Amino acid sequence: MLRVLFICSRNRLRSPTAERVFSTFPGIEVDSAGLAPDAECQLSVDQVEWAEIIFVMERAHRTKLMQQFRRSLNGKKVICLDIPDNYEFMQPGLVTLLERKVPPHLR
Repeated sequence: MLRVLFICSRNRLRSPTAERVFSTFPGIEVDSAGLAPDAECQLSVDQVEWAEIIFVMERAHRTKLMQQFRRSLNGKKVICLDIPDNYEFMQPGLVTLLERKVPPHLR
């Protein structure tokens, strides 16, 4: 089972959408979190250490992730999806983007 973590800012729209979309994807386990102090689920060291692949929505998330969790990221694959914060939870356009951008990295 491949362990996949999705990260955005507040864990309210993009990363929970990704978690929901890929929760039934065969061969993977998913989780999501946010990097902001007011995130619904704030990213923890345990989540970073659990994950084998980490998807961030924006380059700024990758930078912040590297700054805050550098020690726990050794050997982790971190992929930036370049998805801006202008989508609602489960918005069809966001789901389509995720379905196009994420699966190639899961093979």
